[in-house]
Amino acid sequence: MEQVTLEAIPQVQVAPVQTRRRQRIGLYGGTFNPVHTAHLMVADQVGHALRLNRVDFLPDAVPPHVDKKTAIDATDRVAMLRLAIQDNPLFGLELAEIQRGGVSYTYETVKQLKEAHPENDYYFIIGGDMVDYLPKWYRINDLLKIVNFVAVRRPGAKNESQYPVIWVDVPEVQIASSDIRQRVAQGESIRYLVPTRVEQYIKEHDLYHGRN
Repeated sequence: MEQVTLEAIPQVQVAPVQTRRRQRIGLYGGTFNPVHTAHLMVADQVGHALRLNRVDFLPDAVPPHVDKKTAIDATDRVAMLRLAIQDNPLFGLELAEIQRGGVSYTYETVKQLKEAHPENDYYFIIGGDMVDYLPKWYRINDLLKIVNFVAVRRPGAKNESQYPVIWVDVPEVQIASSDIRQRVAQGESIRYLVPTRVEQYIKEHDLYHGRN
Protein backbone atom coordinates (compact mmCIF):
# COMPACT_ATOMS: atom_id res chain seq x y z
CA MET A 1 0.00 0.00 0.00
CA GLU A 2 1.30 3.40 -0.96
CA GLN A 3 2.01 5.60 1.99
CA VAL A 4 0.76 9.15 1.81
CA THR A 5 2.70 11.77 3.72
CA LEU A 6 1.30 15.02 4.99
CA GLU A 7 3.60 16.83 2.61
CA ALA A 8 1.83 15.17 -0.34
CA ILE A 9 -1.62 16.47 0.64
CA PRO A 10 -2.40 19.83 -0.99
CA GLN A 11 -2.79 22.54 1.63
CA VAL A 12 -5.99 24.52 1.29
CA GLN A 13 -5.72 28.09 2.46
CA VAL A 14 -8.88 29.06 4.32
CA ALA A 15 -9.46 32.80 4.47
CA PRO A 16 -10.23 34.04 7.96
CA VAL A 17 -13.82 35.03 8.57
CA GLN A 18 -14.07 38.80 8.45
CA THR A 19 -16.07 39.99 11.41
CA ARG A 20 -16.86 43.64 11.81
CA ARG A 21 -16.19 45.02 15.26
CA ARG A 22 -19.15 46.38 17.13
CA GLN A 23 -19.27 50.13 17.09
CA ARG A 24 -21.06 52.58 19.37
CA ILE A 25 -22.40 55.29 17.07
CA GLY A 26 -24.14 58.44 18.19
CA LEU A 27 -26.81 59.96 15.95
CA TYR A 28 -27.54 63.65 16.40
CA GLY A 29 -30.53 64.54 14.27
CA GLY A 30 -31.88 67.95 13.42
CA THR A 31 -32.50 70.52 10.75
CA PHE A 32 -29.24 72.38 11.51
CA ASN A 33 -30.54 75.59 10.01
CA PRO A 34 -27.77 76.53 10.63
CA VAL A 35 -25.52 74.31 12.74
CA HIS A 36 -24.18 76.28 15.72
CA THR A 37 -21.67 76.03 18.55
CA ALA A 38 -24.09 74.45 21.02
CA HIS A 39 -24.78 71.59 18.58
CA LEU A 40 -21.07 70.86 18.38
CA MET A 41 -20.54 71.10 22.11
CA VAL A 42 -23.40 68.71 22.89
CA ALA A 43 -22.19 66.15 20.34
CA ASP A 44 -18.65 66.29 21.67
CA GLN A 45 -19.66 66.08 25.34
CA VAL A 46 -22.03 63.15 24.79
CA GLY A 47 -19.56 61.34 22.57
CA HIS A 48 -16.85 61.46 25.21
CA ALA A 49 -19.17 60.82 28.17
CA LEU A 50 -20.51 57.60 26.61
CA ARG A 51 -17.22 56.62 24.96
CA LEU A 52 -18.81 56.50 21.53
CA ASN A 53 -16.72 55.55 18.53
CA ARG A 54 -18.29 58.29 16.48
CA VAL A 55 -21.07 60.87 16.60
CA ASP A 56 -22.81 61.31 13.25
CA PHE A 57 -24.77 64.47 12.54
CA LEU A 58 -28.03 63.48 10.85
CA PRO A 59 -29.59 66.39 8.92
CA ASP A 60 -33.21 65.84 7.98
CA ALA A 61 -34.82 66.37 4.60
CA VAL A 62 -38.31 67.42 5.69
CA PRO A 63 -38.75 67.34 9.47
CA PRO A 64 -42.31 66.55 10.61
CA HIS A 65 -42.23 69.18 13.38
CA VAL A 66 -40.62 72.22 11.73
CA ASP A 67 -42.21 74.84 9.48
CA LYS A 68 -40.86 73.95 6.05
CA LYS A 69 -40.65 77.62 5.07
CA THR A 70 -37.87 78.31 7.56
CA ALA A 71 -35.50 75.56 6.41
CA ILE A 72 -33.12 76.51 3.63
CA ASP A 73 -32.12 73.99 0.98
CA ALA A 74 -30.48 70.82 2.29
CA THR A 75 -27.43 71.44 0.09
CA ASP A 76 -26.48 74.51 2.10
CA ARG A 77 -27.28 72.93 5.46
CA VAL A 78 -25.08 69.93 4.65
CA ALA A 79 -22.28 72.16 3.36
CA MET A 80 -22.26 74.12 6.62
CA LEU A 81 -22.22 70.88 8.62
CA ARG A 82 -19.20 69.64 6.69
CA LEU A 83 -17.36 72.85 7.47
CA ALA A 84 -18.35 72.76 11.14
CA ILE A 85 -17.26 69.20 11.91
CA GLN A 86 -14.12 68.85 9.81
CA ASP A 87 -11.71 69.56 12.68
CA ASN A 88 -13.11 66.97 15.11
CA PRO A 89 -12.18 63.32 14.38
CA LEU A 90 -15.04 62.16 16.62
CA PHE A 91 -17.63 63.65 14.27
CA GLY A 92 -19.16 62.17 11.13
CA LEU A 93 -21.99 62.98 8.75
CA GLU A 94 -24.90 60.63 8.02
CA LEU A 95 -26.98 61.64 4.97
CA ALA A 96 -29.53 58.82 5.04
CA GLU A 97 -32.50 61.15 5.52
CA ILE A 98 -31.33 63.66 2.90
CA GLN A 99 -30.82 60.88 0.36
CA ARG A 100 -34.17 59.25 1.15
CA GLY A 101 -36.03 62.56 0.94
CA GLY A 102 -39.52 63.24 2.20
CA VAL A 103 -40.57 63.52 5.83
CA SER A 104 -37.87 62.26 8.18
CA TYR A 105 -39.07 59.69 10.70
CA THR A 106 -36.44 58.45 13.13
CA TYR A 107 -37.78 54.88 13.13
CA GLU A 108 -37.36 54.55 9.35
CA THR A 109 -33.86 56.02 9.51
CA VAL A 110 -32.55 53.83 12.33
CA LYS A 111 -34.15 50.72 10.79
CA GLN A 112 -32.34 51.48 7.53
CA LEU A 113 -29.03 52.03 9.29
CA LYS A 114 -29.33 48.87 11.39
CA GLU A 115 -30.01 46.79 8.30
CA ALA A 116 -26.96 48.26 6.57
CA HIS A 117 -24.71 48.11 9.65
CA PRO A 118 -25.87 45.37 12.04
CA GLU A 119 -22.55 45.64 13.89
CA ASN A 120 -23.44 49.14 15.14
CA ASP A 121 -25.22 50.04 18.34
CA TYR A 122 -26.92 53.41 17.84
CA TYR A 123 -27.40 56.15 20.42
CA PHE A 124 -29.89 58.81 19.38
CA ILE A 125 -29.14 62.18 21.00
CA ILE A 126 -32.01 64.52 21.87
CA GLY A 127 -32.59 67.49 24.15
CA GLY A 128 -34.43 67.10 27.43
CA ASP A 129 -37.30 69.12 26.00
CA MET A 130 -37.77 66.56 23.21
CA VAL A 131 -38.05 63.74 25.75
CA ASP A 132 -41.44 65.14 26.75
CA TYR A 133 -42.68 64.39 23.22
CA LEU A 134 -41.40 60.81 22.94
CA PRO A 135 -44.90 59.33 23.43
CA LYS A 136 -45.91 61.07 20.18
CA TRP A 137 -42.95 59.85 18.12
CA TYR A 138 -43.73 57.65 15.14
CA ARG A 139 -43.61 53.95 16.16
CA ILE A 140 -41.88 54.82 19.41
CA ASN A 141 -42.20 51.31 20.90
CA ASP A 142 -40.61 49.73 17.85
CA LEU A 143 -37.95 52.44 17.79
CA LEU A 144 -36.94 51.68 21.37
CA LYS A 145 -36.07 48.12 20.32
CA ILE A 146 -33.40 49.25 17.86
CA VAL A 147 -31.90 52.40 19.36
CA ASN A 148 -30.74 53.82 22.68
CA PHE A 149 -32.03 57.29 23.51
CA VAL A 150 -29.57 59.74 25.01
CA ALA A 151 -31.01 62.91 26.48
CA VAL A 152 -29.24 66.14 27.39
CA ARG A 153 -30.79 67.84 30.39
CA ARG A 154 -32.44 71.15 29.58
CA PRO A 155 -33.60 73.92 31.95
CA GLY A 156 -37.38 74.17 32.05
CA ALA A 157 -37.93 70.61 30.83
CA LYS A 158 -39.15 67.75 33.03
CA ASN A 159 -35.89 65.90 32.39
CA GLU A 160 -37.53 62.58 33.16
CA SER A 161 -39.25 59.92 31.10
CA GLN A 162 -41.29 56.75 31.27
CA TYR A 163 -39.01 55.37 28.58
CA PRO A 164 -35.45 54.08 29.04
CA VAL A 165 -33.29 57.14 28.46
CA ILE A 166 -29.60 57.69 29.15
CA TRP A 167 -29.22 61.14 30.71
CA VAL A 168 -26.05 63.16 30.15
CA ASP A 169 -25.19 66.44 31.84
CA VAL A 170 -23.52 69.02 29.60
CA PRO A 171 -22.75 72.73 30.14
CA GLU A 172 -25.79 74.89 29.52
CA VAL A 173 -25.25 76.92 26.36
CA GLN A 174 -28.49 78.39 25.09
CA ILE A 175 -28.12 79.08 21.38
CA ALA A 176 -30.97 78.68 18.92
CA SER A 177 -30.79 78.47 15.14
CA SER A 178 -33.85 80.72 14.94
CA ASP A 179 -31.99 83.42 16.90
CA ILE A 180 -29.01 83.15 14.56
CA ARG A 181 -31.25 83.52 11.52
CA GLN A 182 -32.87 86.57 13.05
CA ARG A 183 -29.51 88.13 13.86
CA VAL A 184 -28.30 87.60 10.30
CA ALA A 185 -31.51 89.11 8.90
CA GLN A 186 -31.04 92.17 11.13
CA GLY A 187 -27.36 92.56 10.28
CA GLU A 188 -26.15 91.65 13.77
CA SER A 189 -23.02 89.67 14.66
CA ILE A 190 -23.12 85.88 14.94
CA ARG A 191 -19.44 85.55 15.76
CA TYR A 192 -18.77 82.75 18.28
CA LEU A 193 -22.39 81.57 17.91
CA VAL A 194 -21.35 79.52 14.88
CA PRO A 195 -17.93 78.26 13.73
CA THR A 196 -15.95 80.82 11.72
CA ARG A 197 -16.21 78.75 8.54
CA VAL A 198 -20.00 78.59 8.90
CA GLU A 199 -20.19 82.35 9.44
CA GLN A 200 -18.17 82.88 6.27
CA TYR A 201 -20.36 80.46 4.31
CA ILE A 202 -23.51 82.31 5.38
CA LYS A 203 -22.01 85.60 4.22
CA GLU A 204 -20.63 84.27 0.94
CA HIS A 205 -23.92 82.60 0.00
CA ASP A 206 -26.12 85.41 1.31
CA LEU A 207 -28.17 83.09 3.52
CA TYR A 208 -30.95 84.15 5.90
CA HIS A 209 -30.97 87.80 4.89
CA GLY A 210 -34.44 89.33 5.01
CA ARG A 211 -36.02 86.35 6.76
CA ASN A 212 -35.82 84.46 10.05
